Amino acid sequence: MSFVRRLRVKPGARFRIADVDPEATPGAKSKEKALEALPESQRRLFDLQYLLYAENKRSLLVVLQAMDAAGKDGVIRHVAAGLNPQGCTVTAFKAPSAEELDHHFLWRIQKATPARGDIGIFNRSHYEDVLVVRVNELVPQSVWSQRYEQINGFERLLAETGTVVLKFFLHISKDEQKRRFAERLADPRKHWKLAAGDFEVRKRWGDYMKAYEAALTRCSTEWAPWFVIPANKKWYRNLAVSQIIVETLEGLRMKFPKPQLDVSKIRLV
Repeated sequence: MSFVRRLRVKPGARFRIADVDPEATPGAKSKEKALEALPESQRRLFDLQYLLYAENKRSLLVVLQAMDAAGKDGVIRHVAAGLNPQGCTVTAFKAPSAEELDHHFLWRIQKATPARGDIGIFNRSHYEDVLVVRVNELVPQSVWSQRYEQINGFERLLAETGTVVLKFFLHISKDEQKRRFAERLADPRKHWKLAAGDFEVRKRWGDYMKAYEAALTRCSTEWAPWFVIPANKKWYRNLAVSQIIVETLEGLRMKFPKPQLDVSKIRLV
């Protein structure tokens, strides 16, 4: 069974995070086999990106969401290792600016979506507006509760106009996050990664899990599916995300466009 089928959140079904073991490695025979497969997956992704660019009919948007220390940056490094940087843009969404707050919540997202032929990777995304905003009560429930359908409509528009949308929730356990935070605290080279807000968010783990469950349940659609990636094991996390992207691009059955000239008549002098 493919990684897409194993890890996709079924559209229309209620999703429970507790049903997914963050230590699990579905579809991987062993760490050794996975580490052998990852370079091949990266090479295949490079070829598919080239074909995506040449065909110039579609774009790919990869959305990464997770609790702190789950490995969004690590996934980006491993996935981007198989891409031509000229055709790939990574956008990290932090707290919105004053200008962004003066517009609707999707305004800043729309501007960052990839052009035809390109790949865009979002480190956090429009889902912050039904996660952080919900948990911290930054707007009334009457406002954020409408955003699920607004997000679905926005993503449907992207899909109907040629953007393939893949969304990944990197799922780590609370114990694993504690271990990774402790590792950062013990290594002076990683202190820069720590922020006071990280530890405050950790105190509200249960609230965030409820918010994630709502987003995954209500916004995994046929046109923009969510995938839940067990992420306690970094090697599995990287392989699963890479393989899902490869499987999806292969499923598009892309073709090179016909040449604009009759190459049989060209004579080099």
